[in-house]
Amino acid sequence: MSAYTPQELLIAVVARLLEGCGHIAVGASSPIPGSAALLVRDLSGGATRVSVLGSTRNNFFTNGGTELFDCAGQGRIDVFFLGGGQIDGQANINLVGAGGDYPQQKVRWPGSFGSAFLYFVVPKVVLFREEHTRRVFVPQVDFISAPGVSEPGVYRPGGPQALVTPLCLFAFDKERARFRLDSLHPGVTLEQVRDNTGFDFDVPDAIPTTPVPEPERLDLLRARIRAEIAEIYPNFAAIAFAEAA
Repeated sequence: MSAYTPQELLIAVVARLLEGCGHIAVGASSPIPGSAALLVRDLSGGATRVSVLGSTRNNFFTNGGTELFDCAGQGRIDVFFLGGGQIDGQANINLVGAGGDYPQQKVRWPGSFGSAFLYFVVPKVVLFREEHTRRVFVPQVDFISAPGVSEPGVYRPGGPQALVTPLCLFAFDKERARFRLDSLHPGVTLEQVRDNTGFDFDVPDAIPTTPVPEPERLDLLRARIRAEIAEIYPNFAAIAFAEAA
């Protein structure tokens, strides 16, 4: 048995991206980003504030998305997470649908909600998907819910910083509007990433291996964080963490 679960590895990867942030906001259906945010808050000794939508214990908003958008527009959220049914090599995301022209698409997803606004105003947006396939990571999205880059002169303090998947970590180069492979998760090859990615990306001469979760972080995850995230995601908490030693 591995010393850590796949979910614990991804939580650790996301947590490293969040270190030093003041206010981390996590949207709905995001148990791995939520767990990572809570982990960083505990490691920071309370210096990091976490708002998790859907939580009664870790949600400081009384009106959900409305206050979240207000905080983001005022520059009071440092990090947010976005995903998409499709993500392309320019970090455009599609939350609307695929297969055909809008609105007659064969596959429909929940919709863009506030993704375009948050993508523009939150300084660090971390893209996250638990499926790494060519179905998700496409050459060009069928519909742009939120653009990864903007034309010169467009006011945009925010944007994509990284993309976390079960295979690897990508960093996003805003100047070149391209992803760069930052690290491969343990046991994953470059060929696997290329075979499962529909867009081109930059590759360094030497590709680092993603660090595994540290024992002290695993201890926190399997005790305090598991209990906190179970408030919102009980099924996730039941299967995502190994038993404490």
